[in-house]
Amino acid sequence: MRNLFAIIVLLLSVYILKAQNNFQTDIIKTSAGDLKITFIGHGTLMFEFKNIITHIDPVSRYADYSQLPKADLILITHHHGDHLDPKAIETIKKDGTKLFCNEASLQTAKSGSVLKNGDTASFNGIKILAVPAYNIINKSETGQAFHPKGMGNGYVLTFANVKVYVAGDTENVPEMKNLNGIDIAFLPMNLPYTMTPSMVADAVKMFNPKILYPYHYGNTNVNELVELLKDKKDCEVRIRKMN
Repeated sequence: MRNLFAIIVLLLSVYILKAQNNFQTDIIKTSAGDLKITFIGHGTLMFEFKNIITHIDPVSRYADYSQLPKADLILITHHHGDHLDPKAIETIKKDGTKLFCNEASLQTAKSGSVLKNGDTASFNGIKILAVPAYNIINKSETGQAFHPKGMGNGYVLTFANVKVYVAGDTENVPEMKNLNGIDIAFLPMNLPYTMTPSMVADAVKMFNPKILYPYHYGNTNVNELVELLKDKKDCEVRIRKMN
């Protein structure tokens, strides 16, 4: 009886583990093969391109990283705990893993290369541009912006002929007008830390991505954004589980 109980517990544990990492995925065609996007949760993503695994803001509360592919490349947008988790980083690191982060994240991440707003880098043919991510309107009770200007990063990643913009925690800042040729955009949408649906819609109109994935959206009603952008036929809004 005890052996039967132990087997049941083991099978249940395996089922739960698989369920935890049963994430939605999309395939994007590029001129050099498929780009696979895995939607892990909140601000956490994984990209697979030409056998290179890129993890964005890996955080243990959103996935069992012992069951996910090791990272070739890790990008950290900023130092807040829902975006920077040293345990997750250590779990997915391997020999040769490259980590880029903003300066405020370096001490917690323990190792890596700092990218400031405007800096560029590359890794195995993937081009990386760090862009501003900050608040203008949303501030704490002390009057300090939740994400001060110049501290955090968004990233524009170029996979062959496809440009992917992962915005990090930001509002619809003026610098978004400088983004050119964005094919896919991940824009955050939750108050009080990032954007309202109307702010996201305004951001989309500034740089015109072909595909928009709202992410980091918490309990925000994503249908509000869909309604706001219903007449913008050149941008496809795709809703995935990223709350």
